[in-house]
Amino acid sequence: MNVKEYAVNAGDVFVLPDAVIKVKQLIDDDATSIEDIAEVINYDPAIMSQVLKISNSALYKFPNTITTVSKAIQVIGTRSIYDLVLAYGVASAFKDINPDVIDLDQYWEQGVSCALLCKYIAEEIGLKESEKLFVCGLLHNLGELVLVKLGPEIANKCAAISNDNPPLLLQKKYLGFSYADISSELLKLWGIPRDIADIVGKTHVTEHKAQTQEERVMQLAYLLARNNVNNSHFSIHDDVSEEMYESLGIDIDSVNNALDFSNLQLMSALALFSPSSLAMF
Repeated sequence: MNVKEYAVNAGDVFVLPDAVIKVKQLIDDDATSIEDIAEVINYDPAIMSQVLKISNSALYKFPNTITTVSKAIQVIGTRSIYDLVLAYGVASAFKDINPDVIDLDQYWEQGVSCALLCKYIAEEIGLKESEKLFVCGLLHNLGELVLVKLGPEIANKCAAISNDNPPLLLQKKYLGFSYADISSELLKLWGIPRDIADIVGKTHVTEHKAQTQEERVMQLAYLLARNNVNNSHFSIHDDVSEEMYESLGIDIDSVNNALDFSNLQLMSALALFSPSSLAMF
């Protein structure tokens, strides 16, 4: 199968919660009020609970407890709330993936690590909508979960990484394209904002020359997360060139600070976004 065929077949198997689609429709409507968006979220107790948990988590440092979805929207913003609803919805859609084919804990660890790194670096360089980049990092490798479902034998081969066989090399060898390519196509099929799908599609610096700061953040965060999670195969700065972070206006100390932040926040963020944390819902 080609990239689009994998995405189409995955779209038939994995379905986003209705609330994700409804919230996007409301945000796209200029006549929508905060109360309209809050009402949709409140109708889904799982998503409502997740929005409040994330709003009061260490990812945000608000001095007062946020107790309602309306207040969360006022404080965080409608687009950021959508990004959080989307992150929950995608994790929920994939929560029943077979854990026997790949190490799902490691999969989500890399996704969450990449997300945290994206958010930190985006804020460090003053980019708006850091939550959007958080979501890009979280979802960049959805293609792996698609393969676990639709082509487990190939997924197994692609999971056999080593020092000489990094993930992208194996994906190109056995698929002819990357997991990020599948992720991007699936997000487009789901009607996810095009900017998110496009950034995810540019995850790999060796495949795409970054044209924007957001793409540069994504490419740097991916490599740092890959190395950090697979530290038995890669050193922390493997394949990270000076140009990658200097083009963002940061130095190696800032890169290491981003890694410290992601490692410090990893366990609490995993508790918010990994499927095992969604089992109660």
